[in-house]
Amino acid sequence: MLKKIAVSVVLLPVLGLLMMNAATSRTRAAAEDFDAAGTFKAKCVMCHTATASKNFDPAKTDEQLTEAILKGVKGEKPPFMPGYEAKGITPEQAKALAAYMRSVRQ
Repeated sequence: MLKKIAVSVVLLPVLGLLMMNAATSRTRAAAEDFDAAGTFKAKCVMCHTATASKNFDPAKTDEQLTEAILKGVKGEKPPFMPGYEAKGITPEQAKALAAYMRSVRQ
């Protein structure tokens, strides 16, 4: 009985660590597999143009741009920018999207 308890005390934490590592790897892979260019062309070009020259301020911080992408922006008049967090965009993906927009703006 003591042997079983000792094995479970050692084995359970090891299994927990392995499972956490696998979940972290999947999250990193999902952020790396994100196609910022494709997402920009599909969801953003119609309002921001292909060169991100409209309604985009590259001088804003990454945090401000990420927040705008995730939560949306209400301006003085419509159309307002919708938030994409509820549509499945993660903070890492929003940051990649903001970086892509800066790159096409230059």
